[in-house]
Amino acid sequence: MTSMIELEHVTKLYGTVLGVNDMTLQLAPGAWGLLGPNGAGKSTLLNLLIGQLKPTRGTVRVLGETPRNNAALMRRIGFCPAFEGMYAGVSGLEWTAWLLQLHGVRKNAARERAALCLERVGMADSMQRPIASYSRGMRQRTKLAQAIAHDPELLILDEPLSGLDPVGRAQMTALLKDWIAAGRSVLIASHVLHEIEALTQSFLLVSGGRLLASGTATEVHELLFQVPMEIHIRCSSGRRLSALALEHGAADAVRVQSATAGEDLVSISTRNAAGFSRQLAQWIREEHFIVHELRSADDSLQSLFNSLMKIHRGEL
Repeated sequence: MTSMIELEHVTKLYGTVLGVNDMTLQLAPGAWGLLGPNGAGKSTLLNLLIGQLKPTRGTVRVLGETPRNNAALMRRIGFCPAFEGMYAGVSGLEWTAWLLQLHGVRKNAARERAALCLERVGMADSMQRPIASYSRGMRQRTKLAQAIAHDPELLILDEPLSGLDPVGRAQMTALLKDWIAAGRSVLIASHVLHEIEALTQSFLLVSGGRLLASGTATEVHELLFQVPMEIHIRCSSGRRLSALALEHGAADAVRVQSATAGEDLVSISTRNAAGFSRQLAQWIREEHFIVHELRSADDSLQSLFNSLMKIHRGEL
């Protein structure tokens, strides 16, 4: 089976700035999430995959072909960019139909196909309006419509849910779930784990232009509990819990605040959240603590990427 995407020692330099740093990977057809903080190199990687950028070193292959200056391959790929390179004075219908014509679809057929896809993304009532009048969410829907309009084999999406309200996110997530369920391939870039987790269980983690890790959602969550982090616990007997955490070496630092009568808010800094969580379960049984809330201080993936970068540099 031909790989969906192959990179071999790919590096992309912008002058002296590294966009992608010696990346090697091979992805089978299917749904993949590309996770990384802002500035991680996700957009550079996607632009290499669609041939917009040429690697400084290494080779890139998509669906078995080199993407640079490959118009035939571009007809097999749908791309939803993070930037908004749209013509403000035309309607969403005209813009989507025009892009279909660039793929070789006849004018009347392109207009019919564009209308169907815009209806599919929830733009039925607005497709005739000029793009200048669209909200950010409406422009995002229109970009997704043009990405799927020519029925590509592979969708490459850069932050596709950005700018959408909760209803729009739910609708677009449902559309992408249907796309994946039909056996289509997709690569979705985001910096929000739960957005991608709703669509696929296969992830790539990048930061600083490097591929740091790959795996399933379960493995990503396990990584989150194996790196330094801060945990907030709202519970009874917070001072006793803090003493136990320090006594057993489960915490590097603790902070206790009185929340309400009979409750304390304990902040635990630990280098091994998994180990602390196991001991916490034991202390709850033995000490009869009542835990009302337990959460990490940072709901984003930034702390994980920072820690993985330190591991790559030998600092952890």
